[in-house]
Amino acid sequence: MRLFPTRQLVLLIVLSALCIGIQLTPRPPNVEFTSLVVFLVGAIYGTSFGATLGILVMFINGFFSPWGFAGLMLPFQVTGMVIVGIGGGLYRRTRDGCYDARSYIETAVLGALLTLVYDIITNFGVAVSYILIGTPILLAFVGSIISGALFSVIHVVSNAAVFGLTFFPLTNTLQKLLGGGKTWKKELLLT
Repeated sequence: MRLFPTRQLVLLIVLSALCIGIQLTPRPPNVEFTSLVVFLVGAIYGTSFGATLGILVMFINGFFSPWGFAGLMLPFQVTGMVIVGIGGGLYRRTRDGCYDARSYIETAVLGALLTLVYDIITNFGVAVSYILIGTPILLAFVGSIISGALFSVIHVVSNAAVFGLTFFPLTNTLQKLLGGGKTWKKELLLT
């Protein structure tokens, strides 16, 4: 396994703290910005950095969430957020690290799709929790889908809007702050 250089390790810690701070901020249920940050980091620094941020944020959030300890849901939440970070890294590869106005629509669609995948994974985790307490398997899966449907709709729609409206401006701002161009890519990118 390749270790992160000190500069990237510090950035990972700062971004993790930012995401945890955002997670702890009072907000409507299933309206969140952590997915955007993890996707954005994957899109700028690559899949391994995005996936690592996803692991750290969801692991820490699993213990300190205002909604309570994640318990059995923790591995499902971590897996879902890792996929979001990897999605950002894969998006970077398709765009060769260059984002333009077309990114507004692409990232809105990707945000919705990745959020849906995350919600399916976490709803599966809810069903597993129900099964472990004796609920019949079919009832557990149907119950988790029905009980989570409204929250999933809110999550998917809000993330589509957040990704679509903010990814391109945030990416450009970060690239300018970090030096932009080939020097920026050589010094900071992991892949």
